[in-house]
Amino acid sequence: MKLPTKTFDVVIIGGGAAGLMCAAVAGKRGRSVVLLEHAEKLGKKILISGGGRCNFTNINTSPANYLSENPHFCKSALSRYTAQDFIALVEKHGIGYHEKTLGQLFCDDSSRQIVKMLESECQSAGAELRVQTSVEEVQRTAHDTFFIETSEGSLEAASLVIATGGLSIPKMGATDFGHRIAQQFGLRLTPMKPALVPITMTESAQQGFGDISGVSLDAVAECAGAAFREHILFTHRGLSGPAILQASSYLSAQGTITLNTAPTLDFTSLWQTQRSSKTTLKNVLAQHLPKRFVETFCTVYAADIADTPFSNLPLKSYTALTERLQAWEITPNGTEGYAKAEVTVGGVDTNELSSKTMESKKVRGLYFIGEVADVTGWLGGYNFQWAWASGVAAGQAV
Repeated sequence: MKLPTKTFDVVIIGGGAAGLMCAAVAGKRGRSVVLLEHAEKLGKKILISGGGRCNFTNINTSPANYLSENPHFCKSALSRYTAQDFIALVEKHGIGYHEKTLGQLFCDDSSRQIVKMLESECQSAGAELRVQTSVEEVQRTAHDTFFIETSEGSLEAASLVIATGGLSIPKMGATDFGHRIAQQFGLRLTPMKPALVPITMTESAQQGFGDISGVSLDAVAECAGAAFREHILFTHRGLSGPAILQASSYLSAQGTITLNTAPTLDFTSLWQTQRSSKTTLKNVLAQHLPKRFVETFCTVYAADIADTPFSNLPLKSYTALTERLQAWEITPNGTEGYAKAEVTVGGVDTNELSSKTMESKKVRGLYFIGEVADVTGWLGGYNFQWAWASGVAAGQAV
């Protein structure tokens, strides 16, 4: 026997950060809200983030920390719901937190606290939360409402919010559902690619650096005019680490990444202080940089002078090597893909949406929030802040 269609003011598809925030805000406005999540639990990406402690925001958040074909789009939502606003919510729930580096805020205890906080906010607002509920069909009715057929029955609502995320980490349930809904209703998608993702290189391009997998060092990674100073990590297939993940978001198909592997080392001063030293070039550099990295770098780029006593070094050879250490050009052949990507660059074209409400300009009552839209933050809590801000913007409008 078919169940009767249940009517709500708002149906939200997607039980991640943006969807939960939207449900809580809309519910507090007195809207009848149901949130649908196809997975067995809510907030799965929240749970794994920050090593299980959830890097829930960044105190330095600004529009400059986001990529989009329309870089101005995120300004309105971010200005109206700030990192300080979310911090106040965290403090209201008595969740301890700390700043790790570069403005990144983490829970002292567990990311489960953030999910529990959001669930509590939704429940106190009267929003209904349904897990293990898949959406089978979405239609626009003759009355300009939305008819949603789910595995748990039919729903109808005046407002439909798509908060299904991007394509990253498919093993956690990521799909292109939100993008398909956008296309179904005639909205444009911008080109998509994995972002905040390790890069890969061909075996010949690695030139032995794959053999020092696990070695990390402080570096500046620059790509397409954006530069990030954090650690890089050598892997069997290429490079990872925070600086590489950041640069990957800016990497084009044929692009390169330039690394300064010794951002704090004054090579001119080093030359002057070591001129009379009988210590080899390789061993002098190993006093300032990881030994295994130095050995491999010298083998590849300076085999003829690596074991030369510093006092016998030709300045020209030394200068050539140090310039390469400070501007080492890497040519990736790809990335580790969506399986290892933290986020997706691209998505629903923000020119199709209202920057104030996240509502489609073409289809009244249809909203896109969070990662499904073409707004991608840097590593370090920025993507969660976009989820909170865009969720609030839609929640105040539905």
